Amino acid sequence: MKISLGSDHAGFRYKEKVKELLGTLGHEVKDCGTFNEEPVDYPLFIRPAAEAVARGECDRGVVFGGSGNGEAMAANKVKGVRCALCWNEESASLSRHHNDANVLSIGERMIPEELALSIVRIWLETPFDGGRHAPRVAELNAMC
Repeated sequence: MKISLGSDHAGFRYKEKVKELLGTLGHEVKDCGTFNEEPVDYPLFIRPAAEAVARGECDRGVVFGGSGNGEAMAANKVKGVRCALCWNEESASLSRHHNDANVLSIGERMIPEELALSIVRIWLETPFDGGRHAPRVAELNAMC
């Protein structure tokens, strides 16, 4: 898969760790920044990562911030994006099984690094269940 990444300064370290993980798993990465821990405005980096998914340039995206909340909000402003803020392995799994989330948001200040890496792995490996969930995802897509 090709995965877009975007972060603000508070999510930069986890972005870099996830970028390494994705490389070892054989995924291609489009890094939309930020590229250091200097303070920045997160929408400037999250929107391009989300737009890459919406355009079909990337299969999925992962965005990072301090809490992940603002990043999820910014990503979800992009038509065609279904960004899930995940804080544990179950939330990651359900975001894919039930919601077909195509962007994942992680808060670096909220969870340990090893958990964040586990969440990314699970989220990448989990398929969408379809079935009874498909009409709901279609409704979400129609809302934008």
